[in-house]
Amino acid sequence: MGVGTGEGLHPFARDLDRNAANYVPLSPISFLERSAFVYPAKVAVRHGDAALTYTELDARCRRLASALARRGIGRGDTVAIMAPNIPAMLEAHYAVPALGAILNPLNIRLDARTIATCLAHGEAKVLLADAEFAPVVRDALALLGRQLLVVDLDDAEGPGHGDPASRLGAITYDALLAEGDPCFAWPGPEDEWDALALLYTSGTTGDPKGVVYHHRGAYLNALGNALAFALTPASVYLWTLPMFHCNGWTYTWAVTAAGGTHVCLRRVEAAAIFHAIAEHRVTHLCGAPVVLNLLVHAPETVRRRFAHRVDVATGGAAPPSAVIEAMEAMGFRVTHLYGLT
Repeated sequence: MGVGTGEGLHPFARDLDRNAANYVPLSPISFLERSAFVYPAKVAVRHGDAALTYTELDARCRRLASALARRGIGRGDTVAIMAPNIPAMLEAHYAVPALGAILNPLNIRLDARTIATCLAHGEAKVLLADAEFAPVVRDALALLGRQLLVVDLDDAEGPGHGDPASRLGAITYDALLAEGDPCFAWPGPEDEWDALALLYTSGTTGDPKGVVYHHRGAYLNALGNALAFALTPASVYLWTLPMFHCNGWTYTWAVTAAGGTHVCLRRVEAAAIFHAIAEHRVTHLCGAPVVLNLLVHAPETVRRRFAHRVDVATGGAAPPSAVIEAMEAMGFRVTHLYGLT
């Protein structure tokens, strides 16, 4: 059976060609657009004492996309980011792909030579760099040997906050956002097969290997995770999993798809995790078994009791049964995941 407008076609195929009125590419960018419309006043992101509603998150992402577009970033360009789990990292997961550009979250644990290799191979045109990693980024840029736009992320919760010595770029992130339009109509992908993110392996057996995700894959994986992890608008997700790792297992988009709340965390420390669970009533978090082990062996002085259940997804290695039992005794429910890339 053919599909088109010609005579002799089956009635269910006739005049049903794909067009702008009945088809849009699947993209996780639409999750933010929907949640900003459905839950405008709901808290989308918490970071330290600060909070952003979905309306504010949407506006910041549009400002970032607009400012990057005004500086020549568009379809097919690579924007790299070297940052922990802070709001700017989450915002980049929407603003960059919304331009049709490719987001390259860099592993903050890599050395300067490896970072330079990733920037060169990925052909990054912009680098957003958190002040904490200024020394390694400075060395990486020297090894790279070419110019690119460097934007300084001066996070209020970070150790390099307000330190002029940590400045590497010509502009700060806040100043870049100020250049942008909060109502910017971003173009989005032309095709759901368009590249969305570029991720690199750690390079333990040579130079890092690049992995490319497309919009359709990110959309479907995020929805699958939202369903499997039972995320809802009442969910509060704590960022114990690095967003640079497989785009945070796509929970960067899954939590937003559900209309939940992201709680950012710069460092994976037991005291900070227990505090966030009790303070914000965290319902979900992810991490490798080492994160579970950190919580299980946390000293009593930093543990906090909580009356609700916290769902934990773990992967990357098989957690020992004793660790799972200890986690469940503290009020966590552990789900072991398998694979992604």
